[in-house]
Amino acid sequence: MSDSDKARTVEPAPRKPMTAPMVVARKGEAKLKMVTAYDAPTALIADRAGADIILVGDSVANVVLGHGDTLAVSVDVMVHHTAAVTRTKPKALVVADMPWLSYHSSTEDTVANAGKLVQDGGAGAVKLEGGRKRLPMVTAVLDAEIPVMGHLGLTPQSVHSMGGYKVQGKEAQAAYELISDAHALADAGVFAIVLEGVPDVVAQIVTNEIVIPTIGIGAGTHCDGQVLVFHDVTGLGAGEYLPKFVRQYANLADDAVAAIEEFFADVESGAFPSDAETYHMPAESAEILRNLSDPSDHFLADEAMERSP
Repeated sequence: MSDSDKARTVEPAPRKPMTAPMVVARKGEAKLKMVTAYDAPTALIADRAGADIILVGDSVANVVLGHGDTLAVSVDVMVHHTAAVTRTKPKALVVADMPWLSYHSSTEDTVANAGKLVQDGGAGAVKLEGGRKRLPMVTAVLDAEIPVMGHLGLTPQSVHSMGGYKVQGKEAQAAYELISDAHALADAGVFAIVLEGVPDVVAQIVTNEIVIPTIGIGAGTHCDGQVLVFHDVTGLGAGEYLPKFVRQYANLADDAVAAIEEFFADVESGAFPSDAETYHMPAESAEILRNLSDPSDHFLADEAMERSP
């Protein structure tokens, strides 16, 4: 590269920390990129990759903690994982899921629980599942100056009432109700809505009709952004079932198994650790130590070491 070319090279502007108003401003612009993270390593990777939004999802229950669904996690568990993510100080906006039963009993409890996720977990926003029947809770959290992301369609916390993880809004009436819920949430002041497991035409109508961004997961291409689970994208699910809407970009679980197997093989053969991976004493000190008549005599050992260079 010539000196003139170097002079014309413009360094990319540093990324500014993403905020909820910045997310709203992306409506109809560059697609929003969102991925889950549940700890510091995954948060660092997501942020380095350029995530706009990191979701600390209640999916930590089944993805990381071994539960069968998302219902097992509490507010304290979500605070724990949210704090691990925010300690990395990502440029991405960190959104924390409000877990099941943390926003179902009263507006006072809802605000207190959302406040824990922000105050103790460091989240920049919270996400609640549900439409119009959750409006009092959504409004209360917004009144507490906490940004809220909505979540409609296949809402995992409703797995039992839905009869399983099933696509929602497939019939006209159900689709109409979902669209109405989206309008209600947007009018209430949420800054974005996740649309999960809905037909693409429903997501397209919602995206075209509301003034805030939609983020799809199993909702087609028309949304203002997309989200997937970190472990699904990277292949860390270790052979778990992947939904139809997941595209896997790596097989890190297989790579990790191969690496650990190679480590174990080196342990069994004695190839690990090598001389370069081992700490050594100065030769003279090692010889003195070996020649001590009584290795348990600490006085002699100390005296000998003081004489060594």
